[in-house]
Amino acid sequence: MQFCPKCKSMMLPANGTYKCKKCGCTAEMDQSSNTTFKSEIKEREVVVLEGDIQEGLPTTDVMCPECKNRTAYWWLRQLRSADESETRFFKCTKCAFTWREYD
Repeated sequence: MQFCPKCKSMMLPANGTYKCKKCGCTAEMDQSSNTTFKSEIKEREVVVLEGDIQEGLPTTDVMCPECKNRTAYWWLRQLRSADESETRFFKCTKCAFTWREYD
């Protein structure tokens, strides 16, 4: 591993030299440390959820603002910065109305 003498960022090998991605500085590659890395990219299958994703979501006792049903699915999402709390979403099991809980 080689580090840039100017900005101290990691330098990457490029055509027999090391090149800094940050400032563009180049350095000669020492032939004794010339190591070749090979990587094979293999195709992989990505599973995408389809259809009714409510299956498996937890339910809670909360009143729907639309139909006044007392059961809803719920889930959490981080919408703001990481140092703030997550937002809780609800989806009515009867009318499918979706709303969020604000702190």
